[in-house]
Amino acid sequence: MYQVTATRRRPQTFDALLGQEFVSATLKKSIESNKIAHAYLFSGPRGCGKTSTARILAKSLNCVNGPTASPCGVCDSCIQITNGSSFDVIEIDGASNTGVDDVRKLKDEILFPPHSARYKVYIIDEVHMLSTNAFNALLKTIEEPPPYVIFIFATTELHKVPATIKSRCQQFNFKLVDIEVLKDALAQAADEIGIQADDEALYWIAREGTGSVRDSYTLFDQVAAFSVDHISLEKIQDKLGLTGIEIINDIVLACMNKNANAALSILHECLNNGVSVEQFCIDCAKYFRTLLLVKHGITKESILGQSASRFSLEVIQTWNSVQVERALAIMLQLFKDIHLSVNPTYELELAISRLSLLSDYVPPNELKIAYEKLKELFSSKPLENNNNDIKMQSGQSIHAMSKKMSQEHNETINRTDTPQTYSPKTETSYDTVDDIPPPEVYEGQFESFSEANNFSSQLHTQSPKTEYSAEIIRTPTIDEIKHTIIEEFTKGEPVLATSLTETFDWEKDNDTIIIKAKKRFHQDTIKAQIHKIKEKIARILHSPSILIEVQLVDLPEKITSDDKTPVEIKNLMRKFQAQLVDVIDISEPTSEQEETELA
Repeated sequence: MYQVTATRRRPQTFDALLGQEFVSATLKKSIESNKIAHAYLFSGPRGCGKTSTARILAKSLNCVNGPTASPCGVCDSCIQITNGSSFDVIEIDGASNTGVDDVRKLKDEILFPPHSARYKVYIIDEVHMLSTNAFNALLKTIEEPPPYVIFIFATTELHKVPATIKSRCQQFNFKLVDIEVLKDALAQAADEIGIQADDEALYWIAREGTGSVRDSYTLFDQVAAFSVDHISLEKIQDKLGLTGIEIINDIVLACMNKNANAALSILHECLNNGVSVEQFCIDCAKYFRTLLLVKHGITKESILGQSASRFSLEVIQTWNSVQVERALAIMLQLFKDIHLSVNPTYELELAISRLSLLSDYVPPNELKIAYEKLKELFSSKPLENNNNDIKMQSGQSIHAMSKKMSQEHNETINRTDTPQTYSPKTETSYDTVDDIPPPEVYEGQFESFSEANNFSSQLHTQSPKTEYSAEIIRTPTIDEIKHTIIEEFTKGEPVLATSLTETFDWEKDNDTIIIKAKKRFHQDTIKAQIHKIKEKIARILHSPSILIEVQLVDLPEKITSDDKTPVEIKNLMRKFQAQLVDVIDISEPTSEQEETELA
């Protein structure tokens, strides 16, 4: 007759108990020293051997060779206890006999000595189900039973047992069984029935058993039934509607490559094959949990539940541990959300979409480290911008620089009450207008070319008879035009000014100025305001026919020429496709700070 594995492999000796070394060793010593208590309380999770241990203890006490720590198992007493037919070993279901009347009946029975055995043993399973009155009725009996009576209580909820009962019993706490021990026991069970089993499949069964021997044996019987002669992880995943690790590998690889389209396509193909949303969420959570352990250097198969070699090498190397941890958090939150969602599939699709954006995630600690490295870098030496025409020391603000330039300009103006215009001497004559020298213009007199042009207009107004006023200001270079435009847009159009700053050197081809943008965003911003830029450039160059062309140029491969730039900064720049241009302190200085900087 067929017996399930849990019944067929029920332990018959203390040495056969799985994972309960403390319990078996203590009971064996107490029996060998003849220090047998009158009441025992076994507590612990389901399927860990509490009832089996109670039967082994009863056989040890009533064996023909006993009391002994190693019952023979062949005498009449041992066979009857094993078969559950002994008159002197009574098993009572606490869930079915909860009333005080059941306890009174038990108190009457214990007055009669054992029929043929040495001890009369009462095994009360799920004792926490007894009522308060029933527990109170047991107190005196448990504390002072007849010398031939032994009580063994078993419970999975120790906290529900009254303290008055606990204090009258020797307590033994059973623990969950290690996965390695369960895997070895499952391998022995497979050998007994002549079926081949892969280690990965046995590890999966042991892990799903969550430390319970009975649960593991029950799941093993189910898997063995559909696996015929070979238990493999692929068969388990296919028959039980689980998500294979290869499918999850493909989805995660697509998310790592920011290909949400491919990831969602694989997802729907998996769901169409019968995998439920909830099961897919559970499998992905286990996947990211295992991947996180692998990222931390854990390769023990009993902890991972499967071989680390099943994970794609690209998956292991692409995301860092923080990103994997965030992916695991997304799946755990998804499991909570799908039970309250309008449609669980929508929640799952949203989670996959978020995973496809995870490659751009920068942990706050990396930003903090990069910020600290930037502070160290900027405090060690000044930086130069790309055009090598503006130099600014670390910590000096634009506000202080502009105020200093304004102060220099005012000092220049104060030297003369009127602008420096040209007054031709009466004794000197010139053949042509071109021979007339231009008026003296002091270097640094003007903050921008717009002021210089205003100065030119003043000259023309004050000397209407002079025809050279339009020629007295030199034509600005293309770099000077660029910085003048940026300065004029800084206050009114800060986004446009920033986009113009993030451009390469401008070029001038006849009447066309070519602006080379570094990013698509900067190109679009400049094009949207190109009429304003054209108007200002035309005013500077006195050429209304000027044309502007905005081009998108790829960033150079070498982000910065400074080999001493910290690697944290380089990684951050590479992630954001950024370039280290200059250091600018945008904070508004106090009056004392301004005086210090100007000095």
